[in-house]
Amino acid sequence: MKARSVVLAILGLVAAVGGLMSVYTVHETEQVIVLEFSRPVKAVQEPGLHFKLPWRTVLRLDNRLLNLDMEPEEVTASDQKRLVVDAFARFRIVDPTQMYRSIRTVTAARDQITKQLRSNLREVLGERTLDTLLSDARDDLMKRIEASVDSQTRDKYGIEIVDVRIRRADLPPANTQAILRRMEAERKRDAQKARSEGQEQKLRIEAEADRKATILIAEAEKESAQMRGQGDKEATRIFAEAFSKDEDFFSFYRSMQAYRRTLKKEDTTLVLSPDNPFFDMFMGKLSGEKMDGKN
Repeated sequence: MKARSVVLAILGLVAAVGGLMSVYTVHETEQVIVLEFSRPVKAVQEPGLHFKLPWRTVLRLDNRLLNLDMEPEEVTASDQKRLVVDAFARFRIVDPTQMYRSIRTVTAARDQITKQLRSNLREVLGERTLDTLLSDARDDLMKRIEASVDSQTRDKYGIEIVDVRIRRADLPPANTQAILRRMEAERKRDAQKARSEGQEQKLRIEAEADRKATILIAEAEKESAQMRGQGDKEATRIFAEAFSKDEDFFSFYRSMQAYRRTLKKEDTTLVLSPDNPFFDMFMGKLSGEKMDGKN
C-alpha cells in the first residue's frame, strides 16, 4: 500500500512538473521561438499564455526596436578627402525563426548588421564629395544606405533595418588643419572671383547708365536751346513790334531797365562825364522840372 502511494505521488509530481513545463507566457515586448533539441519548431509573437510539449524549450527575443551603435568609421570621399563618420542604426527582428537559423543570437545579428553598415557607408559615401557629405543631401544618402542594408538583412537574417543615421561627421585630427586651410583658400578664391565678376558687372552697368544719361542730357539741352531760340525770336519780334509803334516809349523803357540793373544796390557809385548818354533821361527829367518851376 505504501509502495503504491509512493508511485502515485511520484507520478503526480511528474505530471505537475510536466504541466508546468508545458505552459509559458509571452509578454508584449517579446517574441518566442519554441525549440525541440535546439531545432526551431515555431515562432510565437502573440502575447499571452501558450502551451508546448514538456521537453521543448523556448528562446525569448525582444520584438521592440533595438539600437546599434557602431564605432566611428573613416570614409574617403570621391574628392579623396577623408571623413570620420559616427553612425548608428535601429533594427527589429521580424522573422525570429529565420534569425535563429541563420545567426542564432542577437549578438551575432549586431555583428552582421555592423559589417553590412560599414560596407555600405564606404560604398555610398565614397561616391560623393566632402561638401555633399556635410550638406543637407546627407539625409538622402542615409535613406539609400538604410534601404541597401535592409535588403541584405531582411531576407537573409529576418531583420528589418528601420533607420540609419549619421550622428557626427568630423575630419580626421591629423588632416583637419590642412583641409581647413585648403577649404579656406578655395572659398577665398571663389569669393575673389565673385567680387571680380560683380565689379565687372558694376562697371558695365555704370557705363551704360552714363551713356544713357549723356544722351538724355544732350537731347534735353538741344530741346532747351531750341525753346530758348524760339523764345528769343518771339521776344525780339515783340520788342520790334513795340519799338515800331512808339520809339520814344521803347527808348524810355530800355533806359529804365538799364537804370534798375545798374543802380540796384544803394551803395552803387558811377563816375561818368556829365554829357554821358547814360544821363539823358535824368537830364531830360531835370530840365522838365526846371521848366515847370519857371512856369
